Amino acid sequence: MADDWDQDETRRAKAGQIDTSVPNAARFWDVLGGGSDNFEADRKAVQAAARSAPVIWAIAPAVRAFHQRAIKYFISEAGVRQFVDIGIGFSSSGNTQEIAQSIVTECRTVYVDHDPMVLSHARALRRSSPGGAVSYVDADIRDVDAIVCGAKQTLDFGHPVAILLISSLALVADTEEAAAIVSSLTEVMPADSYVATCDMASDLDATFTATLETHWNARYSPVLTARTQAEYAGLVAGLELVPPGVVPVTEWRPAATDPHWDGAVPAHGVVAKKP
Repeated sequence: MADDWDQDETRRAKAGQIDTSVPNAARFWDVLGGGSDNFEADRKAVQAAARSAPVIWAIAPAVRAFHQRAIKYFISEAGVRQFVDIGIGFSSSGNTQEIAQSIVTECRTVYVDHDPMVLSHARALRRSSPGGAVSYVDADIRDVDAIVCGAKQTLDFGHPVAILLISSLALVADTEEAAAIVSSLTEVMPADSYVATCDMASDLDATFTATLETHWNARYSPVLTARTQAEYAGLVAGLELVPPGVVPVTEWRPAATDPHWDGAVPAHGVVAKKP
């Protein structure tokens, strides 16, 4: 919980690892989303990238809108009440448990991240409504065993679970490894569980793809991997695609209230079900 952050030696040590002089991927996307949990280095990195590819400003709002639509689908149409949100970022409003519990107050959410600043922020701001639950797991996206073990302390794996991988699989450079992570996570989930994933596309805007390589990957770490539509389909191989399948993120069941951008937003999204 937030009130024991400064009392936990491990967390204190991780907090001491935060380097504000070097851009951080989570804070980079916080800038793009209009957040305040970032530093000058992050803002300068965004400004440099945006000068080459202005469309970068459209990605975070479009991904956030997809995230919200997916949660509403899980609750209202699929009947899911449990969520594992992996790679959570800094959003303090419109986050998973806030959206879910605004529809059904008993929904339960487990947040997973390995960034010390992100986890500190989440513990401080994300609280469950009465009747529901929210908890946090400090684990890398590749550590499926730790994620599942931590999630089971809050969720009932006898009932369907929705796994959210929103702007997180880009941190896994190898596409086969990313697919293996999705497969390992869904393997231990009960039937009728779901996965929603969306992230940067490499086949929708050549200027953006080049900018990603020159303004981030050539300068900072971790490397961020954009993928084609076919590669996204491979991430959820063996699962049942929820129509319309793998599509540009703005085309997955769009809502009238979604943010608008003239032209294609370079991100793909997909929701899939475990049979």
